[in-house]
Amino acid sequence: MSERIGVIGAGSWGTTLADLLARRGHDVTLWAYEPELAAEMRSTGINSRFLPDIPLSPRLICTHSLSETVENAALVLFVSPTQVMRGVLDQVTPYLPAGIPLVSASKGIEVKTLLTMSQLFREVLPPSRHQEIAVLSGPSFAREVALRMPTAVAVASGDDVARQVQAAFVTDYFRVYTNRDLVGVELGGAIKNVIAIAAGISDGLGFGHNTRAALITRGLAEMSRLGLAAGAQPSTFSGLAGMGDLVLTCTGDLSRNRTVGIRLGKGEPLEAILASMTMVAEGVKTTVSAWMLAQRHGVEMPIIEQVYRILYERKSARQAVLELMTRNPKAEGI
Repeated sequence: MSERIGVIGAGSWGTTLADLLARRGHDVTLWAYEPELAAEMRSTGINSRFLPDIPLSPRLICTHSLSETVENAALVLFVSPTQVMRGVLDQVTPYLPAGIPLVSASKGIEVKTLLTMSQLFREVLPPSRHQEIAVLSGPSFAREVALRMPTAVAVASGDDVARQVQAAFVTDYFRVYTNRDLVGVELGGAIKNVIAIAAGISDGLGFGHNTRAALITRGLAEMSRLGLAAGAQPSTFSGLAGMGDLVLTCTGDLSRNRTVGIRLGKGEPLEAILASMTMVAEGVKTTVSAWMLAQRHGVEMPIIEQVYRILYERKSARQAVLELMTRNPKAEGI
């Protein structure tokens, strides 16, 4: 069934999902923060800044107007960077139709409050609006989805809303599974970006597959440990939003967070790396949030701690690895 859907955020992932929904047959309006980008997509049918060389559906409408984006929408998808999401929500809330599902596809934790995106939505939106919140996450590089390569993700919410979002998105190349564990799906999507930075640092230092496998496995243990402390379901972290996304982001060449790590491992300063990037590597800021959450919950997260010290205390990457490897011996487990 065709629906009117608004998509907020015209980066690579937002553009890809808007294009997918339009090709699915929905009436989709995509909001771009940059007015010149919205104009370019209207005139050329391509997002040359974030998704070059991939023609977009002619059904897709692009705009710089938030009110136009969400007007009469049956569902609104938010794909803005995590750390600006609060400001975007503040601006768009007066125009949102009450009672419709709001779906976050942004993977991060707000630094100043340590809120996940669903928690942020609940804090910002007036309870009287009765908005249902869902989260879309899983192993999904935007470019591969835009090229219509088979991909599977998870949507977390209450059963009815999760099924509505599932039905809106599912195609013959984009498979969506439902999940009730909002907390676990969000934390998995956020924490995996920090572990991906660690995996990239390992690659940049010239280490091999053994090291990467250890980081992924113990990173999953840290992710699970924090998730359990926050009330998540253990099974979520063995699924698409946990292990699936973690493996993808720690190994794939399209991973922005892994790329940041590789360049750090090769000795580049963080400031220069970030200044050279067009797209946001969410893991850089999420490292701060994850480290603070670990302390709040009293959870041991040694990989997260070392990434934090490399990024924000200019610790030597090799020293960080040495300290991880020489920690007191312990039994395996989460």
